[in-house]
Amino acid sequence: MCNLRGFRKVHSHLEESIRPYIDLIDTLRSVGIHKDLALPTIAVIGDQSSGKSSVLEALSGIALPRGSGIVTRCPLELRLKKVTGGVNWKAVLFYRDKKTEFVDSSLVENYIEQAQNELAGRGVGICDELITLEVMSPDVCDLTLIDLPGIARVPVNGQPDDIEKQIKRLIMKYIEKQETINMVVVPCNIDIATTEALIMAQKVDPEGKRTVGILTKPDLIDRGTETTIMDIAQNKTIPLRKGYIMVKCRGQHQINEKISLEEAAQKERDFFQKHNFFRCLLNEDKATIKSLAVKLTQHLVDHIKKSLPQLNEQIKKQVWDLRNDLKECEAGPPQDPKGAKKFLTETLIGFINQIKYISAGELIIEENLFVQLRMEFKKWNDHLNERKPSFNNLPEEEITFNQNYRGRELLGFSNYKMFEVVLQKHVATLKEPAIDLLSAIKGIVIKQFTDVVNQCFQNYPVLLDITKDKIYNIQSVQQEKAEKRISEQFEMEDMIFTQDPIYLKSLKEITKETFSEDSLIFFQIVVQRMADQLPMMITLFMLKQTAHLLSIDMLSLLDGANVSELLFEDSDVGKKRRDLHARLDRMRIGQEKISNFI
Repeated sequence: MCNLRGFRKVHSHLEESIRPYIDLIDTLRSVGIHKDLALPTIAVIGDQSSGKSSVLEALSGIALPRGSGIVTRCPLELRLKKVTGGVNWKAVLFYRDKKTEFVDSSLVENYIEQAQNELAGRGVGICDELITLEVMSPDVCDLTLIDLPGIARVPVNGQPDDIEKQIKRLIMKYIEKQETINMVVVPCNIDIATTEALIMAQKVDPEGKRTVGILTKPDLIDRGTETTIMDIAQNKTIPLRKGYIMVKCRGQHQINEKISLEEAAQKERDFFQKHNFFRCLLNEDKATIKSLAVKLTQHLVDHIKKSLPQLNEQIKKQVWDLRNDLKECEAGPPQDPKGAKKFLTETLIGFINQIKYISAGELIIEENLFVQLRMEFKKWNDHLNERKPSFNNLPEEEITFNQNYRGRELLGFSNYKMFEVVLQKHVATLKEPAIDLLSAIKGIVIKQFTDVVNQCFQNYPVLLDITKDKIYNIQSVQQEKAEKRISEQFEMEDMIFTQDPIYLKSLKEITKETFSEDSLIFFQIVVQRMADQLPMMITLFMLKQTAHLLSIDMLSLLDGANVSELLFEDSDVGKKRRDLHARLDRMRIGQEKISNFI
């Protein structure tokens, strides 16, 4: 066993190179790096009653919870630290935000049971939360393992019907990671091919590159099966890159007789030395807890060294991503009233400037506001031009109308009253499309302004809702004003007026004389006026004036404002920011620690 004083000599020459690497990973796990990135570790798995607890007990020199059914109900990280300098034995138990230090090894089992009951509830339930037990002693090896619940196939004693599924899901979370060495505990007295733990390990590590097999209970095998067991131990049956190690731990009978771990370790060595078949495993360092401890430590440190460059790159990427996420999440408002007021002022000014850039066309991005406005204005212009040809093909009722209103003028000459009525009737058909244009521009402006609101105030739901209401209210008022001006524009067009030079210029451009010549000439003038005036009018009311009025309204929020209410944050946003900061802090610590090894 690795807690024997005799083990010190075996282990001492490795201490200087081993401990720093194991301490590094323990530190990274302590600060929480494992919540974001997989860390090199050894996961201990086995079917129920495989002898898993006995192996860990022999490795650590401490009595872990024992019994029938599920004993390990939470992942248990076991940190073994070989120390000198007057420390006989000391342990620290961590879980959640709790920390318990003690110097009596007999209390370990009780403390672990208390922690499991608190995390997983009293009874037979399991929990994903990690319990960490750090043991410091001159009689332990330098090693860190994570013990996982034994695989239960049939629910007993009130266990949930899906207990096997729950345990396998928890185990899979650890063993599927490429950074994990899978330590599979298998009894010698059963068919190794049927052990669920080994089957799961093979599924995630089919080539056996990161799996080591631990063969337990060699004293319980049937006579005549020794050769079969030796084939397994010699890596001939189910090959694993890291091989197999056979151990013989204390049985329940020895525990009842209070056989010490140190005495049990000597009995283990005696067993292998006297065994006709298994004696050779001693010479090959494939037997005893002492050999297991040395090999596990070497495997873990080699695995850590191999994993560090990739882990360092992953941490660098996480730091970069977290910084960018925090930029999007912003820093958040200060807690003091003066600082909060200043923060609100800066936030509002930032929003106003964004609105100013958009409304002035200074924000040049794809699908920007003015690109969308021009598309609508082009549709308006195209509609105006499509209306002009209708004068050349007057419908039957309009020709009848023209004939009914003829005076003494000859055919081909227009009565001025008839000229007015025809023009007024055609111009009036443009009013509804003009109102539609106004509505379309209103929708575009609201959408663009609302996008800015969501961007600037996404963390502050009260401020966000107030601003959206302001935009909608201002736009509704401006829409009414614009509709009135559009109606006035059409009333003015009823007056049928243009400057003589403008009319004559249009007249010269017409080469063919038709009955509706005069109407077509003037309608062309109306089209030119409407094509520009309505877009300019709508832009003035719905964009320029809206932006100005919105800016004034937003600044007015500072007068007697309930700053804390306006800057009230969505709980999810605050939680996200705190989480990002916490993750960034631990990544920076990880980056600093790893830099000493790269």
